[in-house]
Amino acid sequence: MNQPYRTMESTRARAEVVNAFMRGVYAWMCMGLGVTAVAALFTISTPAIAQVVLGNQIVFFGLIIAELGLVVGLSAAINRLSSGAASGMFLLYSALNGLTLSAIFLTYSQTAIFNAFVVSAGMFGAMSVYGLVTKKDLTSWGSFLFMGLIGIIIASVVNIFTKSAAMDFVISCVGVLVFLGLTAYDTQKLRVMGETAPADDATAVRRGTILGALTLYLDFINLFLMLLRLFGSSRD
Repeated sequence: MNQPYRTMESTRARAEVVNAFMRGVYAWMCMGLGVTAVAALFTISTPAIAQVVLGNQIVFFGLIIAELGLVVGLSAAINRLSSGAASGMFLLYSALNGLTLSAIFLTYSQTAIFNAFVVSAGMFGAMSVYGLVTKKDLTSWGSFLFMGLIGIIIASVVNIFTKSAAMDFVISCVGVLVFLGLTAYDTQKLRVMGETAPADDATAVRRGTILGALTLYLDFINLFLMLLRLFGSSRD
């Protein structure tokens, strides 16, 4: 007689764990985006720092390499890091990304940046909710989206030399579709991760939320940049 009740209680408890896990992911992601925005605005509004970061290619590309190193290091070593170290690395990456992303203020108008951010937030939110609630298994999207991502990288490198406006437009359109797909795919994958998260291991849960926050942060930032390239008007 008590078995159905215990099963219901177990299901409810697991749902609460998943909800808490996803809330943590979104909270850390938003914190990362906030740090990035503050760092970018501080950089562009402080001439001395802007000159060092944006006026020196060695420093600029050095920061990009440092960002890549942090992403790879955090992803590879997440299970060996303390929760504090993982959180610190994520926030450091967010700050460094803000320094380099400040360059968009030199290329696009503030109106274009704001509009791209708002549209990105709406599209990201819709696809993330879809990833959370859909009953469809999105695992099959993974290989397709990965190939699309590789194609974007290769085409972007080629376009550095060809400087084709038509190719840039195509890259941006495909990029929007790829990162929207990745948003839903990654959200579902994180939901599954939350379903298997050990409720009694706070450190493991924190690691998972940080890794999840980094994943969705990267999806959002790349979606924002693709939309900015697609619809953003250059500064006069």
